[in-house]
Amino acid sequence: MFRVTLLGLSVAVLAACSNDQPAQPAAKPQAAATPPPAPAAPQPANAAIIPSVGAAAYDPAVNAPPSAKAGPSPVLIKAEVLLDRAHFSPGVIDGKFGENVHNAIAAFEAAHGMNPDGQLTPAVWQTLSADKRPVLQNYVIAPQDVQGPFIGSLPAKFPAQAKLPYMGFLSPTQAIAEKFHMGEALLKSLNPGVDFSKPGTTIVVAAPDTTDLPEPVARVEVDKAHAAVRAYDASGRLIADYPATVGSTDKPSPSGDLKVARIDWNPTYHYDPKQLHFAHVNHAFSIKPGPNNPVGVVWIALSKPTYGIHGAPAPQNIGKTASHGCVRLTNWDAVQLARAVTKGVEVVFLNQRPGTRSMARNDLSPRRKAAARPAHVYDRPASPDQDTPPDTGADDGPPNDAAPPPPAPPPPDEPHR
Repeated sequence: MFRVTLLGLSVAVLAACSNDQPAQPAAKPQAAATPPPAPAAPQPANAAIIPSVGAAAYDPAVNAPPSAKAGPSPVLIKAEVLLDRAHFSPGVIDGKFGENVHNAIAAFEAAHGMNPDGQLTPAVWQTLSADKRPVLQNYVIAPQDVQGPFIGSLPAKFPAQAKLPYMGFLSPTQAIAEKFHMGEALLKSLNPGVDFSKPGTTIVVAAPDTTDLPEPVARVEVDKAHAAVRAYDASGRLIADYPATVGSTDKPSPSGDLKVARIDWNPTYHYDPKQLHFAHVNHAFSIKPGPNNPVGVVWIALSKPTYGIHGAPAPQNIGKTASHGCVRLTNWDAVQLARAVTKGVEVVFLNQRPGTRSMARNDLSPRRKAAARPAHVYDRPASPDQDTPPDTGADDGPPNDAAPPPPAPPPPDEPHR
């Protein structure tokens, strides 16, 4: 449990009509009653953790692989929030040094002219810490956070998921954690004993970036070797880097240059065995929209039929598993990217599959070299998990109350991987 003591943190003018009677002196107006002050939102029991984590000092020990029993590190909570704000996404903010954090730091270092070794060095820490805003914040659980509908548990098989009326969050805890880009374990550690289904409860959450990218995206690169999606503006400047699940050895993502074909918000997920066949699934079905839909809350369709960049129902698995050819991001990263791209934006797949040797930096163009990850980034075997049968998006409106640009009219149903 993530406790302050364990971490060493101390935590009006009136007018009368004229008449024949003498004018009566006007009554002295009564002073308006001062309304009572609004009650302050109750502070969480561990409110001291907010300034304590914000004041966390650099510690090189965070670069070591964490033990299985290690709790979340205040230093890494701070670093992950600051990376998220800088648009070098660590994926799920969990206070632990994993591969996605390593890769986000490497991309940040490359973009800032540092040695991209993926280590949280004093130089990286100092640059990130130029952002002085609190990295944690109080949040009062709102009625809409707990209204659902929640589905309780996610069926393991797609045909069973197709029977659900909506692919909502499993619980208020999952909904709140995703809202603030957090892992559920960290949320619970920061708020021990809290009932997340109770509106009006004040809790401690991360304070990540939830805004649009600063510039429109003119080019997207999908790096298969380093499990990353990178976004560039019109000048070729890297403006965002996201961890991604990119294909697998047996079902690779496409190669070469594609384009964004359309953006579908809250997509419905369609499976057609004529297009892509899974073992023991011989009939077509559709899975309703929602954040736990197999393609998450947004589908960025690409110019090669059946391929796209999309959200995902299990953000903790992004970058750590394989897919059926498409490109998976966390829901929040997919939303941010989708709001910054338009139809026709170039999407370039760098030709390396997960599980193979990393691409040498000298093989990259100057622009790609600037954003490339170090050659020693961990290679991973392609270990397919349950991923995306064919899907087609339906324009059901923006997710998470966002207001995306008006989408193109939905195309006829077509399958997507």
